[in-house]
Amino acid sequence: MSDWSDPFSGAADWSTPTPLSVAPTPAAAATDLRGRRVLVGWPGLGWRGDLRGDDPVVRGARTFVPVLPEADWYRAEAEQVEVFAPLVPVERVWVETWAAPADEVSRLVSLDGPACRGPAPVLDAGPLTGRRVVALVDGVEQRDLRAVTELHAGADDEVCVRVADELDWYRWAWGGQPPTTRPLPVWALWAE
Repeated sequence: MSDWSDPFSGAADWSTPTPLSVAPTPAAAATDLRGRRVLVGWPGLGWRGDLRGDDPVVRGARTFVPVLPEADWYRAEAEQVEVFAPLVPVERVWVETWAAPADEVSRLVSLDGPACRGPAPVLDAGPLTGRRVVALVDGVEQRDLRAVTELHAGADDEVCVRVADELDWYRWAWGGQPPTTRPLPVWALWAE
């Protein structure tokens, strides 16, 4: 059995680069919003995430973005049903894009827009169940995953976290069907 005081023991490849950071961009500058992860809010007030956008709608001289909670968006796509999407003024919507992580991250941010969020190794991320994670294996990122367990001993006593695709995560909520999961080693996972 491996030494639990050292979760880094084993065949981990610690030379793996860091995944890209989430870097919000104003939706007015985006060309395709359908299904994209978005944030809504107001500078100086605050921001809300775990939302998906749709193609902008023009009403008179104003542009609006239909915005849905992710659970509703996944259900509408999976079951091909209509769902209500509030129209949010485009100037209050930001699209999650990806950028290289900053060398130095400050906890003090500007309230002019949503803050960039750098990835954190899952060992440093605190509680994981339900959180969005990124798998980074052989330099390839896989996003839109949710952790369904905390850290545990996997095959060969390697420290792992079980993950599910977000669609399966949300299907679990609306249909009760447990998601298909797979264990991934901690060295390949980052919390967003």
